[in-house]
Amino acid sequence: MSETLKGKVAVVTGAASGIGLAAVEMLLDKGCTVVMVDRNAEALAGLVAKFGEKAVAQVTDLLDAGSCSAMVPDILAKTGQIDILYCNAGAYIGGDFWETDPASIDRMLNLNINAVMKNVNAVLPHMMERKTGDIIVTNSIAGHFPAEWEPVYSASKWAITSFMQGIRRQMIPYGVKVAQVSPGPVISALLADWPEENLRKAREEGALMDPEEVAEALEFMLTRKRGVTVRDVIIMPSAFARM
Repeated sequence: MSETLKGKVAVVTGAASGIGLAAVEMLLDKGCTVVMVDRNAEALAGLVAKFGEKAVAQVTDLLDAGSCSAMVPDILAKTGQIDILYCNAGAYIGGDFWETDPASIDRMLNLNINAVMKNVNAVLPHMMERKTGDIIVTNSIAGHFPAEWEPVYSASKWAITSFMQGIRRQMIPYGVKVAQVSPGPVISALLADWPEENLRKAREEGALMDPEEVAEALEFMLTRKRGVTVRDVIIMPSAFARM
């Protein structure tokens, strides 16, 4: 028997587009109040107008230390509780490592690793006190094998795989479920940084999938009974042949 999501408060980072937006729509459809976290205030305002009172805007720049630190306290002041934290925001670097500039490396690692750790660190005391909660991170299939065409991105996702598995074990006594969803290539703004040749081939071969596919996997993970954790779901286009 699956758990209902109705009445829960969910927080989604990177909520204004792509996987994040698909997750917001799914969670709203299942009866959640959804706090949409993004740095794009204009986009969030438009989504609140579209979705109504169950959608709450939280303008946060995860790369700004002060803004990132204020995120969870601000949300708790607005909603009183957080039942689900979905850390989805991320950045991408592909191509040959020697052509990557240090500033881009810093930005991506700060968003893909540091911001996730900070968000999880901030929400854990609240969930531990309540003895319940779900934390899920958007990882990647690149976090499960050495993706030679995107070594920096892959390294960031390997780090998250290790982090999430460690935190999952620490949270067992507190009833907090910790997991990750690891998609293959998804049609989203993240692919804007893909080498054009890789993107062209993926489109031609049908090796891309829609964000809604990831949202459906997220729904499956969140609706398992409390005694069951789906630790990681690897989901990819059927034509994806690089793993």
